[in-house]
Amino acid sequence: MTDNKVLFTKEMQKDYTILIPMMAPIHFQLLRNVLVHSRYNVELLENTGPSVVEQGLKYVHNDTCYPALLVIGQMIDALKSGKYDVHKTALIITQTGGGCRASNYIYLLRKALKKADLGFVPVISLNLSGLDSQPGFKLSLSMLQKMLCALVYGDLLMDLTNQVRPYEVTSGTADQLCQHWIDDLSRQFDRRQGLSISDMKRNMRDIVMSYAAIEREKRDLVKVGIVGEIYIKYSPLGNNSLEKFLAEQQCEVKLPGMMGFMLYCVYNGVEDVKLYGGGFVKKQLMSFVYSLVLKLEKMTIDAIRTYSDFEVPGSFPEMKAGAEQIIGLGAKMGEGWLLTGEMVELNKAGFKNIICTQPFGCLPNHIVGKGMIRKIREQDPDCNIVAIDYDPSATQVNQENRIKLMLSIARENMKKAETDTASIPVPEAE
Repeated sequence: MTDNKVLFTKEMQKDYTILIPMMAPIHFQLLRNVLVHSRYNVELLENTGPSVVEQGLKYVHNDTCYPALLVIGQMIDALKSGKYDVHKTALIITQTGGGCRASNYIYLLRKALKKADLGFVPVISLNLSGLDSQPGFKLSLSMLQKMLCALVYGDLLMDLTNQVRPYEVTSGTADQLCQHWIDDLSRQFDRRQGLSISDMKRNMRDIVMSYAAIEREKRDLVKVGIVGEIYIKYSPLGNNSLEKFLAEQQCEVKLPGMMGFMLYCVYNGVEDVKLYGGGFVKKQLMSFVYSLVLKLEKMTIDAIRTYSDFEVPGSFPEMKAGAEQIIGLGAKMGEGWLLTGEMVELNKAGFKNIICTQPFGCLPNHIVGKGMIRKIREQDPDCNIVAIDYDPSATQVNQENRIKLMLSIARENMKKAETDTASIPVPEAE
């Protein structure tokens, strides 16, 4: 033990199980498989229920942001479940290194483990900033390449599944196809395939065409976009299975991709040099990574446009341009201007009904999310946005009732639009 930190050693890699908290199910299955193929014994946590929140409240200060409370609560709940040998188990958590309190989750987790008499459990930091290194866990260039590709494929699968699921003739077809591609891509990664530009273009073509082949029927559904703090936006545990609830309410759901968040983080490195000055090497490196990821995003967009009639997602530069009309690009704490840009882009794409998921204790997201709603509505009065708070004291019934109210307004707007369209006179043929 060094500075009260239990190290994850190379010897532990052989027989320890590493637990990962769940966030975005499609992306995280792919990421988990990358780690498994790199000879780490990894398991995604899917334990939910009141006990997770109870453990979080017991071992984390209740003024801490809700995602930290849930992630730490889920991990301690799993360790106490009896499913794992706690002396052969390690935990892994992401660490951004930025100003967001997420950088401190790892220290909150270690403090909580000590309080729960589990201080001997090693905690691994997953980051690209060189923080909190561990001798038994290293991110190789090969792993980083696979993880980047996993995020790209994950975005494509998530977007197409959400576009097909509400309209499929045979229920469950889109989800089954999604799982097929998760398994297939994971096997390709293990063989070091599916990673080159040519392989990715081929896979993207095949993925898009396989979704386009699913039999669908036209339905008049309310289109709803989801934005917010990254964990609450994607995690069923964090947002009380919001996507499932919206599906039950006969909605088509759209979630911005994780590549947008990655591009946002990389672009901020470029913007920092522009705003505050900085080294030439840093700017060149960030610009190179930005160009590379932007190329992968364009490949995804081109595949959807070329091989299907699906709605094509907006590009990151388009989203950035939309955000700049509302907020300065220097506002980059937490999700920063990206959150505002996602709302503008969703509205532009026809998803005028937007749920802004707000975790308790996350001041930056209240500013760039809830705080920007009025300015967005000034641009488009038809934009129907509701901010929903998620915290231990917020009841799911109250959250869902507020969403149902938003959906009732959305349906009224749909009827009004249909009436207005029907009342437009048709020119007589000469």
